Amino acid sequence: MNIIKKLLSRSADIVPAECNAVSSGRFTEKGVNLFTLQPGGVNERQLYDNLRYSVPVVDAALQKIIRLTGSYRVICSDERLQEEMDRFVDEVPVGVGGRSLYAFTDAFLDSLLTYGSAAGEIIVNSQTGDIEGLAALNVNRFCCRAGANPCDRRYFMLGDDEEWHAVQYPQFVVYGALNPTAKNPDGQSILRGLPCISAVLMRIYECIGQNFDRVGNVRYAVTYKPSDSSEMAFAKERAQQIAKEWSEGMNAMRCGEVRDFVAVGDVGIKVIGADNQVIDTEIPVRQLLEQIVAKLSVPPFLLGLTWSSTERMSTQQVDILTSELEYYRRQLTPVIRQVCETYLALLGGGGTVSVEWDNINLQDEAVLAQARLHNAQAAKIERELDLILNA
Repeated sequence: MNIIKKLLSRSADIVPAECNAVSSGRFTEKGVNLFTLQPGGVNERQLYDNLRYSVPVVDAALQKIIRLTGSYRVICSDERLQEEMDRFVDEVPVGVGGRSLYAFTDAFLDSLLTYGSAAGEIIVNSQTGDIEGLAALNVNRFCCRAGANPCDRRYFMLGDDEEWHAVQYPQFVVYGALNPTAKNPDGQSILRGLPCISAVLMRIYECIGQNFDRVGNVRYAVTYKPSDSSEMAFAKERAQQIAKEWSEGMNAMRCGEVRDFVAVGDVGIKVIGADNQVIDTEIPVRQLLEQIVAKLSVPPFLLGLTWSSTERMSTQQVDILTSELEYYRRQLTPVIRQVCETYLALLGGGGTVSVEWDNINLQDEAVLAQARLHNAQAAKIERELDLILNA
């Protein structure tokens, strides 16, 4: 309990029954309604949500990035607490439907990629001194701003009264921003720049659907031409009769019945749109998809795009993706350490942790093994040369 009070003493002198940073609804300040706290991107974030919903290749690319980031293991500096740490990583509740620290970091990375920032909460009960779970925060109702100095973080939540409140226990808030700048301290989404490209792409797909409605869905034009004046006197009646018989024949066809159409006179039947040609959209669609793939840094073959590429080109694309995944791992490592070191502090053990990431793929294992073999062969040759020269 002394450890908990020490952690909470930075924000308040009295320890409440629940020391949740956000869920308890307790804040250090009320009515903080400053224009500078308004996160500049609520509409932009909604646009990114719609983009993932409308363009499947964008959503698939982000999901693959999250999965390819890989797994990790948390190593404690105190080996006696390693078993407790492993149990915490595997079993900590995450929201109402998740479990394990991996589920939390996956959701954290998903928000980081989509919105440019992510926030989470370490839910702690001061009565038991245990971490009850982890929860993701809505970034549309959360923002981070500098305090007394540029490195002092202050967290604010938008309350039910639609006013900004400073979070009382910032040490239990986990926050991260992707590519933050002085102009955009909330970070920048990886999808930035794609809405315009995707709008053109969706317009092309919409036109393809409309063209197939006009050309692909076969419709007929039935024309009756009276041959002389005697037929022209009954042209209206014959046209109505032809139209009636044609409609009955088409309706019977929809029910699976084959019915012939018989008419007297000069009757012509043509397919509407049969002479038209659907515009080839392969080249413009590929150009737009190339822009999307270049922004997301995901090789096309991972997204099911069968573009021609050589083996060497595919290897280079995988290397580029590996560097991107290493960057995202560096973004997640401080988050994992903050959560796990808070857990150790609440256990009373203290100490630090390190994060060991798995190799991204088996190709890395093969390259490392090949490098070790070459080093061992070189060392063996060097020893043999030394024996020969010293003999």
